[in-house]
Amino acid sequence: MTQEVFLLSYTKYGDHDAVLHCFCRENGFESFFAKGIYAPKNKKKAFLFPLNELLLYTSDKKKSIQNVQKIEQKNIDFFSSDIRKNSILFFISDLLNQVLRNENQNVGIYSEISIFLSQLQIDNFQSHLIFIFRLLKQQGLQPLFSDKTFLNPETGNFEDIEMHHFFDKTISDIWKDLITSQDPYSIKLSRTEKQNFLDSILVYFHYHFTDFREPRSLEIIKEIF
Repeated sequence: MTQEVFLLSYTKYGDHDAVLHCFCRENGFESFFAKGIYAPKNKKKAFLFPLNELLLYTSDKKKSIQNVQKIEQKNIDFFSSDIRKNSILFFISDLLNQVLRNENQNVGIYSEISIFLSQLQIDNFQSHLIFIFRLLKQQGLQPLFSDKTFLNPETGNFEDIEMHHFFDKTISDIWKDLITSQDPYSIKLSRTEKQNFLDSILVYFHYHFTDFREPRSLEIIKEIF
């Protein structure tokens, strides 16, 4: 059986093995056992970086965790030495590893990850912000547009009164632009807007995802950008 997956995280198991946590095109969130991937002569351990798109060949046996018989990299040109891109990949994979844990098949989310990666490859260094917003839409959590001024992050509605200090008129307007835009990845944000929008969207996630925690690489992202 062949599965197309994005690698979200992995855990080393013993000296040579690993458990891979992935988001699959066909099955949503799933974990796999990769035996021997850390063996000295196994070059496939180089594939273990965040959001690498992989082809996993697994056994058809119905187990709680499938064994990986063969692993290939789908996009061989995706390796990057750019610290900014790698920081973004760590940040997004950490976030997805949290919020997709209970997600079944969702081709829309899988496609959104592909679009985000293509944007990052062409040096769109705010693509992670747009992607996080688009993820809310795919999960039915996008705010409802209205003519009122301030977004209430708890209810997902716009209101006449500011309900949270991170959601002032400027940031609420950015949310409105993203909701209505046909091409959100083309929207340009200033450095300050990027920082403030990131703060606002993480607050929104705290309200709408149970036990959500800020990704560990958040401070690195803020320092770099």
